[in-house]
Amino acid sequence: MTATESGGSVVRRILLGSQLRRLRESRGITREAAGYSIRASESKISRMELGRVSFKSRDVEDLLTLYGVAEEGEREALLGLAREANVAGWWHSYSDVLPGWFPTYIGLEGAASLIRIYEVQFVHGLLQTEAYAHAVVTRGMGDPSKHCAEVERRVALRLERQKVLVSERAPRFHAVLDEAALRRPYGDASVMRGQLKHLLDVSEQPNVTLQVMPFDFGGHSGETGAFAMLSFPESDLSDVVYMEQLTSALYVDKREEVAQYGRVMERLHEESSDPEASRDLLHRLLQLV
Repeated sequence: MTATESGGSVVRRILLGSQLRRLRESRGITREAAGYSIRASESKISRMELGRVSFKSRDVEDLLTLYGVAEEGEREALLGLAREANVAGWWHSYSDVLPGWFPTYIGLEGAASLIRIYEVQFVHGLLQTEAYAHAVVTRGMGDPSKHCAEVERRVALRLERQKVLVSERAPRFHAVLDEAALRRPYGDASVMRGQLKHLLDVSEQPNVTLQVMPFDFGGHSGETGAFAMLSFPESDLSDVVYMEQLTSALYVDKREEVAQYGRVMERLHEESSDPEASRDLLHRLLQLV
């Protein structure tokens, strides 16, 4: 199963959830009442409508009945969506090292047609070499000597994610890396040299645009820190903004809020060095390592 196919199950889950929400609201039914009809809580309905949980066919059938969806063709289309939404993604085998908030992001990343990111602390996961990823993951562990197997699993997961950029239906990937992310050492000099060379290679891929926000620009639009924006080929699926935190992550999909992040991302594209100047900077940094 490709990243796009398995990522599609997450998208279908979100699409089904949004359709169920629209049906519920059109009937004036509260989440509490909907939950009661399927022997579940109001919060379970909320998670279903956000596409954060899998769907049981019986629950979907009961909700469709409650919402007055009687036409067989419409019911079967939504039930088929529920079956497709429950397909396990490739990342399921890494559940032992995945934080609870991350599987949804991996699925969305695999289904996106455009991924835009701004990164400050380190090189973005989709652009990391194996050695650099190992250094980053190790640095984040309390005592890596006690978690060797977990470190290797996390690195393997990161490398598996990167296949999305070279898949048959690879998304366009536009990355803005703060110069700090390129100068901050992870691993020894050979690791950093390898990482900088890899960025130069990846920047030549036709679907990848790489820009660097240089120190000498001064203050800039990315003052709120790192974030990612995902866009999808499905017209009824809105863009999603993702921001990772220490113990959780924030998914933003309200249109007006996403638009604000979109404007910040556009300014970052305008303010950063263009791709050619960014490669020149990478070459200069490579000579300093």
